[in-house]
Amino acid sequence: MKGPLFYSKILLFGEYGIIRDSKGLSIPYNFYNGALKKSEEPTEEAISSNRSLRSFASYLEVLHTQQPELVTFDLETLKNDVETGMYFDSSIPQGYGVGSSGALVAAIYDKYATNKITVLENLTREKLLHLKNIFSQMESFFHGKSSGLDPLNSYLSIPILINSKDNIEATGIPTQSFDGKGAVFLLDSGIVGETAPMVSIFMENLKDKGFRAMLKNQFVKYTDACVENFLHGDMKSLFTNTKKLSKVVLNHFKPMIPEQFHGIWQHGIDSNDYYLKLCGSGGGGYILGFTEDLERAKAALKDYKLEVVYQF
Repeated sequence: MKGPLFYSKILLFGEYGIIRDSKGLSIPYNFYNGALKKSEEPTEEAISSNRSLRSFASYLEVLHTQQPELVTFDLETLKNDVETGMYFDSSIPQGYGVGSSGALVAAIYDKYATNKITVLENLTREKLLHLKNIFSQMESFFHGKSSGLDPLNSYLSIPILINSKDNIEATGIPTQSFDGKGAVFLLDSGIVGETAPMVSIFMENLKDKGFRAMLKNQFVKYTDACVENFLHGDMKSLFTNTKKLSKVVLNHFKPMIPEQFHGIWQHGIDSNDYYLKLCGSGGGGYILGFTEDLERAKAALKDYKLEVVYQF
């Protein structure tokens, strides 16, 4: 048995902001993927994944019983497959902000949901929202609170524009130009990040009036501008707004940035060689970078591993 591949994702813009109704833009990242599998000789990882799937299957059984109008699963087949050693074979790094649990949720929905919404049908806004809601409830098993966007992106494998909590649509992004100097890249922090504690810090900060004002007047404003600039291919404005966003994140989201990256983050802002922002919830994993000159950014960050996601 080997299921279809589900890919990792990158939320280019909107981390934390989408909790407060900012715009967001999420794109599939095909460099990493995962699939449901069985093996005669399972590795340690496969055994561990199977154990996790067992707990997840129990969770889905409860969801199925409590909210049959939301989603139903072929639980008998799911349980049987888990009993006979099914696991999720994935190259997606966990705790890196690229959607490892999202790909797993998408794979389980694809294989076991009954009456599922498929990629081939006309994806109206209602269907997209319904899918997002299903995925949000499924993925909350892993994170405590999930927007459902990661699995949605992985399941559909198309860029998704978030206009607000209840307004999302499939979108197109400007075509890549592989000889372009500009790029979006991932910077490996070498640290595994945990989503739940980072989200807790954010939720705690939301109790502060000043923090809420900063979110609305700066963070959400620049995030929305970046999404618009990117989709319309206005790269000059994109870099102006990404720089502003990078500053706001460094000043107000310090706990989400690993300490040894504070200086590198500031250097990018000062030198204009690159601008950094959070990739996912932060705390480790990948950091997202934007640069107008990839070679210059590589030289400035020569001690780090860079992965190019998108060139223009």
